[in-house]
Amino acid sequence: MKIGIMQPYFFPYIGYWQLINTVDVFVVYDNIQYTKKGWFNRNRYLLNGKDNLFSINLINDSDFLNVNERFISPEFKRKKLLAIFENAYIKAPMINEIFPFICEIINFQEVNLFKYIYNSIINICKLLNINTKIIISSSIDIDHSLTAENKVISICKKLSANTYINSIGGIELYTKEMFKENNLELKFIKPELIDYKQFNNIFIPNLSIIDVMMFNSIENIKLMLNRYELI
Repeated sequence: MKIGIMQPYFFPYIGYWQLINTVDVFVVYDNIQYTKKGWFNRNRYLLNGKDNLFSINLINDSDFLNVNERFISPEFKRKKLLAIFENAYIKAPMINEIFPFICEIINFQEVNLFKYIYNSIINICKLLNINTKIIISSSIDIDHSLTAENKVISICKKLSANTYINSIGGIELYTKEMFKENNLELKFIKPELIDYKQFNNIFIPNLSIIDVMMFNSIENIKLMLNRYELI
């Protein structure tokens, strides 16, 4: 059985969905420390031919809290964020099909950051027909004080996995020898450079899945999910 484990990101790029799609079980961390420099509550979209950041406003709190202990600020204006997306993609070919779906996700009335992001992950998987089983990390009976490789290996063993697949960004963090010693195969998913027409602009890669959905049909995106190499 193949397992993937990742942090919960808000409308992440297509590589995130490729990972979910290629594994049998996807574990999403809820009991992991929130970091301001991460992609938990922000991502990039296309505006006038350039990439721009969008984000969820959070209540100011300790930098040592986990993502499931962080909360969305009352200052987060859902209508304002939706207006930003609508104005940016008003002439995109899939705006009529995708914008109502984006509205449902943004307007989800949840203030816990993890639950809010988790809802978006589940619904995007449904839209893209990704049927991978998704498990929340804190529900797994392991020693949650473990970190890095040790925590990943513990999760894999608990779920009876034989293969752990990580994003290509983790290639410097994990060693195949360590996993082999624990009877696990370690692989990394390396997405192809996926490009598509973004109006008449020079293509900007790795934007939020929102950008992908605004310019491509669901059928085309499903084909993109398989455009990667396992190394």
